[in-house]
Amino acid sequence: MVIDAVVPALYNPRFRIRSPILEPAMAQHQSAKKRIRRNEKRRKINHARISRVRTFVKKVEAAIASGDQKVASTALKLAQPEMHRGVSKGVLHRNTAARKLSRLSRRIKAMSA
Repeated sequence: MVIDAVVPALYNPRFRIRSPILEPAMAQHQSAKKRIRRNEKRRKINHARISRVRTFVKKVEAAIASGDQKVASTALKLAQPEMHRGVSKGVLHRNTAARKLSRLSRRIKAMSA
């Protein structure tokens, strides 16, 4: 059964109906094929970077949950360069990184009070 519903993606020339599932059209030109290969490599690299940042943030949050301020501040000091690296590599927006670091440092500071 072919989908006959009015869907904006159906009018996009990059998509063809091959089955009930909408699939992107195959690249025909060499440059488009190369772009697909390159995009996949970049996606994997960016995913690894953002995953690394998330891991460091989780370590800080775990340290905050444990209640040890010294360990939490050490974890934050290790997380800061990772987040800034994520910003410079383009996987995080700089305001997002600043907001997250600010909230984490505020939570650590509140532990002493």
